[in-house]
Amino acid sequence: MIGRLSPVPFRFWRSASGHEPVREWLGLLSIEDKKRIGHDIAVVQFGWPIGMPICRPLGDGLWEIRSTLPSGREARILFGFAQEQMIAVHSFFKKTQSTQKRELDVARTRLKDLNR
Repeated sequence: MIGRLSPVPFRFWRSASGHEPVREWLGLLSIEDKKRIGHDIAVVQFGWPIGMPICRPLGDGLWEIRSTLPSGREARILFGFAQEQMIAVHSFFKKTQSTQKRELDVARTRLKDLNR
C-alpha cells in the first residue's frame, strides 16, 4: 500500500470549558503506551482511508483506532472528521468484546457538537 505524502490533520476535541479529554487521558499513560497509540494514529493519518485491524468504522461518521498496548491493555481512540481534520473525540480502555453503549454515546455527542 502506498501511503499519503502528507498526513490527514489531527486534533483533539475541546469542550466549551477548554478541556481536551483525550489529550488528558493520554497524559496519564506510560511512555510506552503513548508511543504505541501515537504510532497507530500516525498509521491512520498517513494511510487514510485504512481499515482493519487498526481502524474500524462505528457508523454515523465515527471511527475507532485500535491499539494493543505494551502494558497488555486494549485502547481505543474514537474519532470523526470536521473541516477536513481527524478529531479525536473520546478514548478508553476496551474491557469487553463489544464497545459499551456509554462510550459510543459520549463520542457521538461530541462528534455532533463538532458538526454544528
